[in-house]
Amino acid sequence: MVLITQSGAETLNIGKRAPTFKDLSGTDGKTYSLDSFKDHPIVAISFTCNHCPYAQAYEARFITLAKEYQPKGIAFIAINSNDAEAYPDDSFEKMKERAAQRKFPFPYLRDESQEVAKAFGAVCTPHLFVLNAERNLAYEGRIDDNWKDLSAVKSHDLKHALDELLAGQPVRTPRTNPLGCSIKWKDQ
Repeated sequence: MVLITQSGAETLNIGKRAPTFKDLSGTDGKTYSLDSFKDHPIVAISFTCNHCPYAQAYEARFITLAKEYQPKGIAFIAINSNDAEAYPDDSFEKMKERAAQRKFPFPYLRDESQEVAKAFGAVCTPHLFVLNAERNLAYEGRIDDNWKDLSAVKSHDLKHALDELLAGQPVRTPRTNPLGCSIKWKDQ
């Protein structure tokens, strides 16, 4: 089901230290931890997936931002935490196919245990988290304010946050409502 959501009660608060993660498998055959990006002053993380129409709509925008901002030292990471058993399109094999097909210029990681999504408090796909040099949360929310039509976007929220951080400024709008499908949690 597609929905517009708000950050949850468990979502990491602005200014709080980001939870660390390790041993996430990438579609490129490598294993990643948050420390894998220690040489980057800013890290942009998108909790996303293959099947959600919101995630699909925003995917090209995330790729474009990665290509623009990676040369400026910002690391981009995509993490899929969805239950692949219930949603086979989000399996690791399908993730590999999508990353290759779309030529992702960033690591696409599998959060099989869903512990990383829970630690960040991600609620939907896509849900963005931007970490500053101290690995504190500087921005949380959406890429922009119009998932359906790029030409109708009025607020480029992620881009503004990245520009402000690169300029050494605090993010003026550090939290926006993420737009997307709910994360598909495994039965506990």
